[in-house]
Amino acid sequence: MNWSQAITDYQHYLKIERGLSKNSIENYSYDIKKLINYLEENNINSSPVSINKEVIKQFIYSISKTLKPRSQGRLISGLRNFFDYLIFENYREANPMDLIESPKIGRKLPDTLSVSDIDLLIRTIDLSYQYNGVNLGERNRAIIETLYSCGLRVSELIELKLSDLFFDEGFIKVTGKGNKQRFVPIGETTQKFINIWRAIRNHIDVAPSSKDVLFLNYKGEKLTRAMIFTIIKKLVEKSGLKKTVSPHTFRHSFATHLLENGADLRAIQMMLGHESITTTEVYMHVDRSHLSDVLNKFHPRK
Repeated sequence: MNWSQAITDYQHYLKIERGLSKNSIENYSYDIKKLINYLEENNINSSPVSINKEVIKQFIYSISKTLKPRSQGRLISGLRNFFDYLIFENYREANPMDLIESPKIGRKLPDTLSVSDIDLLIRTIDLSYQYNGVNLGERNRAIIETLYSCGLRVSELIELKLSDLFFDEGFIKVTGKGNKQRFVPIGETTQKFINIWRAIRNHIDVAPSSKDVLFLNYKGEKLTRAMIFTIIKKLVEKSGLKKTVSPHTFRHSFATHLLENGADLRAIQMMLGHESITTTEVYMHVDRSHLSDVLNKFHPRK
């Protein structure tokens, strides 16, 4: 088995058996390709079946000079999963990643925006902005409102469809990781801004492949992840906000603000689409002063 065949088979496994998204599969494949590049650059003739622990150690040492601990840990985990797959398929008997430890890293708390930060960003949007006759200012406001008010991942936002909107019931249907679907509440303000965009969208010549897609570019095509990042980057620069903001920042802010206002952690987990509540529990560390307030307010022995 050569590396090309191994990656192809592994990608097929990740898609069919594990139901991972295209982005997740690309990330796993990128880890393996880093290893392949190292082997080629150093003229090391090792196949996925024959590569041993010593070669892996040399590779990990070489990348440790350029990658931060968190990125190293993710790469090591990705390679470990790949070789576990080869064992599962009986191509190997042992995992060369065994006993190779990930670097110790502190638990990174999510970056968040305050409510006033978000209000500032919304106010900064030029609602009259048009391109090729399409009002993209109203679209951008609807995008930011939806990211924050529904706590969506960027991949979930760009895949959101008109048929996923159940405004009469007050929900939207979101397709998350592994194509798992969940219903997320949506407030009246966000519904209003989306409806304003929908009225504009009705006058766009929509591409056949994007007929049911909610957020489009001026050409009538589905937006890319990169475009959402660009919209937010320009908005932050224009607002003068001195913070690093990404689409995920709005998701973190959504969860943090819910927790601060007394929402149940289990409910937040369901809205975020976290498979394990352990993932959601990171928000318990964001604002310890809030936890003290909860204790003082509700505990009988305060």
